[in-house]
Amino acid sequence: MTSLDERAEAHERVPMPPRSFPTGSTARRPQVPAQPGADDRFRILIVCTGNICRSPAAELLLRSLLVGRLGGREAARAEVSSAGVAAVVGSGMHPLSRAELAPWGLDARAEGFRARQLDDRTVAGADLVLGAGVRHRSTVLERHPYLLDRTFALREFARLVEASDTAVLPTDLVERGRGLVGLARAARGTVPPADDTVPDPMGGPEAAHHDAVRRIFAAVHTIVGELAPRPAGARVQ
Repeated sequence: MTSLDERAEAHERVPMPPRSFPTGSTARRPQVPAQPGADDRFRILIVCTGNICRSPAAELLLRSLLVGRLGGREAARAEVSSAGVAAVVGSGMHPLSRAELAPWGLDARAEGFRARQLDDRTVAGADLVLGAGVRHRSTVLERHPYLLDRTFALREFARLVEASDTAVLPTDLVERGRGLVGLARAARGTVPPADDTVPDPMGGPEAAHHDAVRRIFAAVHTIVGELAPRPAGARVQ
């Protein structure tokens, strides 16, 4: 029986899909509207490789921070999910990454997590897609090129929105989220480049998982701060 690490490493070796669709073919071209649906939800999809380390950690942290900032009912207007470009489908979160969520009390909640594959269904209606690194961002766009206007690396998006004038955005969560995506898109190429990678901890020691979650938390904390800013004069808990 293969171990969890061996299964994920096998998925890492899966070749990337072609960069373009065959000429004259629409068989694999996703038939999805160019813009997300205009409803009362802001949908965030976070993507990594196997969907058992980085993206589930980001999913759980982002959702938890939003609930802490807004309360459960309002935070539910932001739908947060994750997927893998070569997912270990159906597997639980890696135990070392799951353990790193203990400081936020999320390790027990993570026990019910199951990995899923990036496909047309998982990206449908996404307002914002965040890759664990630039490679994941590129893979999302190779498979779903219509998502160009709303796909970023996680740490890249945090840098771009932090450098933008978010005071001009509305306070409504959904409208503000879509406005943040627009500001980040406009800021591309205007903010100095940086290393936006969250290193893959798969196969590494506890320290690798700790480092990955630390970087993820820093980015997610910045994003939540811009998506759901505290009212002026509010005390920081």
